[in-house]
Amino acid sequence: MDLSHTQPQPRLSTVSGNWWALAVRGVAAILFGLAALIWPGLTLAVLIILYGAYAVVDGVFAIVAGVRAGSGTRRWLLLGEGALSVLAGLVALLWPGITALVLLYVISFWAILGGLLRIVGAILLRQEIDNEWSMALSGVLWVLLGIVLAVLPGVGLLSLAWLVGVFMLGAGITLIVLAFRVRGQGPSGPGGSGRVT
Repeated sequence: MDLSHTQPQPRLSTVSGNWWALAVRGVAAILFGLAALIWPGLTLAVLIILYGAYAVVDGVFAIVAGVRAGSGTRRWLLLGEGALSVLAGLVALLWPGITALVLLYVISFWAILGGLLRIVGAILLRQEIDNEWSMALSGVLWVLLGIVLAVLPGVGLLSLAWLVGVFMLGAGITLIVLAFRVRGQGPSGPGGSGRVT
């Protein structure tokens, strides 16, 4: 008897039941990216507030998905990613005198760690869903953003806004693609295979 189709179901049903949290996080990333691209001349204070608000919203939805995930590694990855995001957002919102360089390194650290957690999540889900590449790609984009920001801290605020905007759009789109790939694809999904097609 082939057990490969029955064992992954609990984790898959967890992911498919939280598809809306992935979608909300993707929409929030796209909105933040669009704001950075449409108004690249934003003052540092406005950019910090936008980033802080996005990070807190993203973190809260990651924590919600983690709490609903039950037990297991996936739960702790989501909770860790959410806590990191909320913490980074609160640093930006509650420290109004933050300098551009400090903000840059906060965003860089947050992006690299959050991206690595998404990549690990995609690896854990590779047996449960097809097209887990969208989650991995989202993670890779976050890691790349963090590295670029850390290596090129002197890009200036205008360049930072454009760079962050483009990366946020890419990451948001990949999260939304993933959300709609797993929506309604629980263990009783099409074909009853336990794998998203």
